[in-house]
Amino acid sequence: MLRKLILLAIVAGVVGLAAFWFVTIPATVPATALAAHQPNLENGKTMFYAGGCASCHATEGQPDKLKLGGGHPLHSPFGTFYAPNISQDPKMGIGAWTEHQFVNAMLKGTAPNGSHYFPAFPFTSYRLMSVADVRDLHAFMKTLPAVQDASKAHDVPFPFSIRRPLGGWKLLFFDDSSFKPDPSKSAEWNRGAYLVNGPGHCAECHSPRNLLGGILSGQKFAGGPNPEGKGWVPNITQTGLKDWTQDDIEYLLDSGMTPSGDSVGSNMGPVIRNTSQLSKEDRAAMAIYLKSLPPVEGPKRPAK
Repeated sequence: MLRKLILLAIVAGVVGLAAFWFVTIPATVPATALAAHQPNLENGKTMFYAGGCASCHATEGQPDKLKLGGGHPLHSPFGTFYAPNISQDPKMGIGAWTEHQFVNAMLKGTAPNGSHYFPAFPFTSYRLMSVADVRDLHAFMKTLPAVQDASKAHDVPFPFSIRRPLGGWKLLFFDDSSFKPDPSKSAEWNRGAYLVNGPGHCAECHSPRNLLGGILSGQKFAGGPNPEGKGWVPNITQTGLKDWTQDDIEYLLDSGMTPSGDSVGSNMGPVIRNTSQLSKEDRAAMAIYLKSLPPVEGPKRPAK
């Protein structure tokens, strides 16, 4: 009887491991999704600034924000992640990547070697981008300079350093569907929703998270503790922006100035450097969408 129980336990363990291995296989975009495409470099440039690529990946201490040598630290409860070199250097950066590999990284969070990316890379938002926009972004980045700086290794302790279980995390928190326009809304609203939720990945910082690092869907955009552990990220639903006009939001995205005359600081500074490069129409679309967000109560900010 004992032998049978041991055998059953072994079989159950093997089946369980096989099931875990199967469900955590990194996903990829079918090659058939990449039909003939004429890159639009101007659109790729828009996606570059909307996506805030330079905010994390510009070489540390380098004033030229188009040199994407990486090195910027992102502190988290799971360890410190360092933005990698995504310049066009074929050895240190992503210059040797194929377009398909780039699309897989952006939309599926899957690396060229077939492993999962840590969600410190906001593929959880980028997955809303259209394949065409990602391909245009790839084409634009091909025009940027190569930087021969090695990427810094993440400082992430065991067991968080193991990537395969991230497939389970994706099952819980990663919906890899693309953006679906709301036909009941205006074209401007839909453009703003796309930019804010997709390339802009605003929810990644402006939403509270659970103990596993997943965004609390019921409190999206409701602010909370800074994911990096210092300061507080504001609520950008109508709970936090009820006294702001659409023009106020547009002006902030262009100048970094609030209605009260203060300038944004902390992590928003680099964000404004990017949004100020967008067209006036895109900033207006983002403002229209943000102003439409219903009020949501987020975590209570602790008293100073």
